[in-house]
Amino acid sequence: MESRELTPEELEKKMKKEEKVRASRVFRLIEKLQMELGMLVPAIELVARDKELKKLKAAQKAAAAKLQAQQPAAASKSEMKKNAKKEAQKVNLLEVDPETPLGEKKKLATEMAQNFNPNTVEKSWYEWWEKSNFFQADPKSSKPPFVIVLPPPNVTGALHIGHALTTAIEDTIIRWKRMSGYNTLWVPGMDHAGIATQVVVEKKIMREQKLTRHQVGRERFVDEVWKWKNEYGGTILKQLRRLGASLDWSRECFTMDEKRSRAVTEAFVRLHKQGLIYRKPNFRDIRLVNWDCVLRTAISDIEVDYIDIKERTPLRVPGYETPVEFGVLTSFAYPLEGDLGEIVVATTRVETMLGDTAIAIHPDDPRYKHLHRKFAIHPFNGRKLKIVCDSVLVDMKFGTGAVKITPAHDPNDFDVGKRHDLNFINIFTDDGKINTNGGEQFAGMPRFKAREAVTQALKEKGLYRGDKNNEMRLGICSRSNDVVEPLIKPQWYVNCKGMAEDGLNAVIDDKNPKLGIDPKQYVAEWQRWLENIRDWCISRQLWWGHRIPAWYVVLEVDQFRELGAYDNRWVVGRTEEEALEEASRLFAGKKFQLLQDPDVLDTWFSSGLFPLSVFGWPDDTDDLKAFYPTSVLETGHDILFFWVARMVMMGMKLGGDVPFSKVYLHPMVRDAHGRKMSKSLGNVIDPLEVIQGVTLENLHKRLEEGNLDPNELKTAKEGQKKDFPDGIKECGADALRFALVSYTAQSDKINLDIQRVVGYREWCNKLWNAIRFAMTKLGDDYTPPIEIDPASMPFSCKWILSVLNKAISKTVASLESYEFSDAATAVYSWWKYQLCDVFIEVIKPYFAGNDPVFASARRSAQDTLWLCLDYGLRLLHPFMPFVTEELWQRLPSKMDSVRKESIVISEYPSVVKSWTNDDVEAEMDMIESVVKSLRSLKSQLPSNERLQRRAAIVRCRTNDACDIIKGHDLEIATLAQLSSLTVLSENADVPVGCLVDIVNESLSVFLNQGSVNVEAELGKLKKKMEETQKQYDTLKKKTSASGYQEKVPVRIREDNEEKLAKLLQEILSLKETSDHLERES
Repeated sequence: MESRELTPEELEKKMKKEEKVRASRVFRLIEKLQMELGMLVPAIELVARDKELKKLKAAQKAAAAKLQAQQPAAASKSEMKKNAKKEAQKVNLLEVDPETPLGEKKKLATEMAQNFNPNTVEKSWYEWWEKSNFFQADPKSSKPPFVIVLPPPNVTGALHIGHALTTAIEDTIIRWKRMSGYNTLWVPGMDHAGIATQVVVEKKIMREQKLTRHQVGRERFVDEVWKWKNEYGGTILKQLRRLGASLDWSRECFTMDEKRSRAVTEAFVRLHKQGLIYRKPNFRDIRLVNWDCVLRTAISDIEVDYIDIKERTPLRVPGYETPVEFGVLTSFAYPLEGDLGEIVVATTRVETMLGDTAIAIHPDDPRYKHLHRKFAIHPFNGRKLKIVCDSVLVDMKFGTGAVKITPAHDPNDFDVGKRHDLNFINIFTDDGKINTNGGEQFAGMPRFKAREAVTQALKEKGLYRGDKNNEMRLGICSRSNDVVEPLIKPQWYVNCKGMAEDGLNAVIDDKNPKLGIDPKQYVAEWQRWLENIRDWCISRQLWWGHRIPAWYVVLEVDQFRELGAYDNRWVVGRTEEEALEEASRLFAGKKFQLLQDPDVLDTWFSSGLFPLSVFGWPDDTDDLKAFYPTSVLETGHDILFFWVARMVMMGMKLGGDVPFSKVYLHPMVRDAHGRKMSKSLGNVIDPLEVIQGVTLENLHKRLEEGNLDPNELKTAKEGQKKDFPDGIKECGADALRFALVSYTAQSDKINLDIQRVVGYREWCNKLWNAIRFAMTKLGDDYTPPIEIDPASMPFSCKWILSVLNKAISKTVASLESYEFSDAATAVYSWWKYQLCDVFIEVIKPYFAGNDPVFASARRSAQDTLWLCLDYGLRLLHPFMPFVTEELWQRLPSKMDSVRKESIVISEYPSVVKSWTNDDVEAEMDMIESVVKSLRSLKSQLPSNERLQRRAAIVRCRTNDACDIIKGHDLEIATLAQLSSLTVLSENADVPVGCLVDIVNESLSVFLNQGSVNVEAELGKLKKKMEETQKQYDTLKKKTSASGYQEKVPVRIREDNEEKLAKLLQEILSLKETSDHLERES
């Protein structure tokens, strides 16, 4: 009878009927449980379930109505029927999870959904984990500790792909160690991010109140920052929960909270008392700093971005209405004293000539021999400029061989000034204007306006000698986009030499290394940094941060009363009272006033203390005793010196030991093309957009909300359209985490292709379906056994348990060696290629009916399947926490055993020796080789015939191979989808009309085709024979070479002999197959 499509009314009746059937199944299941447990489920629960079903039904109807409303008016009846049918198929009430109250264990649907949905699966679990205190560590625990401190993200930050990589790796380690019996602690925290946060709040105040921070005043400004922090800060920590980060939130801290602030003050005071923190008192001793004229503060090297300029290039600089030219080398002449003529110099920063105090030449340059110990005259102020001989700086072959020296505004010139005892003249104010030292003619001018004015003034004096394009690197502040200006400033410094030696020895000491760095390639960088370390400038001219606990003593009799006017007037204390006590001792009997240093400490100072301060240092807390030193630091290699080295130095000096025993440095994430992620390229990937999915339109919208100029916006949108033409598909946190961990094998850079993440999301679906299949084969009444005996099980069960053992061994070994990509690959390969592709397929005949022949095998397959899923999900859990929890919760429990409440706290799998069976694995390797060849032959059939089951033959050339194939004909026929399999000995004739393939030297396979293109098959065989003969001849020549027997180790000679024998056997096999085909023709 011909089938017809149902009308919408008929569909609705059908749906109602199906709902009643499903509901009755639920009630029957409950009744069965009541009978088994000898107790009654309260009637109220049945009523509640009925209400839940009605509620879901109502939601289904609403969804169907919404769909109908969205249909175009001109839609045909058949289209409407199809859409209604699709919608009816979409919603199965028993596959919808009931609502779970926040923090309670997730309520799962009665039946598993047809397909994996990351949004549904990843819902509710985290809140339950957190509320259940699964992540909390106990300082009194008898378990061995394993501790990681999360690199504290900036309080201003939002989750980016680098954070996601850090989270994926660290959570994998922590979950693995937690399941392996450790007292694990992963400490979350936030960094106050001095400059970044101050910039954000300054912009906010300017936008809302039209006031600068100086107009607001320090106290009120700091109050505003705290308000902002409490309202908006810390968003990133909430986002980390979405990634599944199993952090101990009870220990969450902030670098400027009360305990951490106390630790910072204590560290400063102690290091000062030990003579390791000092203040450079005068211009002879102070040093250059990176100065930001917009922020009016020194900044660290890591906050300086460098851009390469090839030629004359106009750039926008904050505070200037028109672009400023860079990449220009300006030449001008200095008149020489005593009518000796002039000397020409060149510079890319002509305004700095206002601070020149010398001209350097090479001592061996014959052009300037007559100028040794002579002077040039400054054209604008008459200052005498000493001509100094300096072979370190000057290359007499470059330019004119003469170099202007501005010791106060250039790092190289600073060193020259030190070597030759030159004057250091600062010509800039804190906001980047020319000060009085630059001369009345230029005072008050912004530095780049002064550049134009100085050039014009040189022209007017006839000293200008032209300009030309010049390649250069320009330092830009990453926070303000201002051009960094080297300035001399009185600052507080940490003497790092001794601490650096300790930190270096902790890594490179051959006899007693305390700290390992992985990858090993960064040990050389560690050594280079610490061997050439300079003292660390820790002063920052900001208002947001830890105020330096130092006070300046102003005596009543002082002529100059400004801060720092006199040397040796600084006192340090934990409080102002302590400072007052110290000042009273030093200046006994004198009247004085105390002024606290207005500067704050470099953010890296408090970050460097983080592994100590998070545990309550300087107090001797239970946490400090239990968890310091920590176990491992995982971070990016770009902050190896700026953060890692400083933690090691401060930890060893103040904590008495290295803060961690291992450093693992992860790669930097780039886009799929290997480019650095940049907003202007449109290739910045937001992890939440990968997790939740995003349309191309919304990707564009995010760009439009930024501050890109029109050209950059156009380029960025084009980049997004090329890389994400359909947006980004919803992948979920598990798939993103697994992809990122899998990428860690890529040296020092990860080229992240979103399609790979999508691939792992699809693999999650395969995982999901494997469990769905298993649940149908286990049945409602299945109870796992307490123990299993592989020896009594079918071949396929022995095999899957043996390879599971190897997967466990490889995964654990890889995790222990921090080869996370290898660990992920081992788990993935077992699940996909061995469990799903082979085992689940090969046991299907056991469940095809109720054949009593398979009764024992069927029960063994059930037990093995349950065991594989239990072990496999626990093995995978550290990488994919959400989906593994959901699936593991659906597995039945062993009888009379109490299973852990969550997979989070279950035991990580370990190798079971009795499962290992190398002989079984070798046999399965042969089976899979045969199946692979048969599938290859089927792929040569016309596309419409490839799914048809056909008869096949295996011809064996050895008795052992023949026995193995005959013993596993069912497995081969099942995996290769054959109608029948015949096993022949070497001399048996093969029927005509077969496709042929050589498996190895012992086996050939034949697939019944009916008719064969003999000529084409002979051509393929000939090509394969030529390739095999070539391999044989090459190896034979190698083994016959003079000195081979004497020089080559025995093991390699034996391997080569075995290879030769196999190749010869394969050649003979190919010849035999070729002869068979020729006979057919």
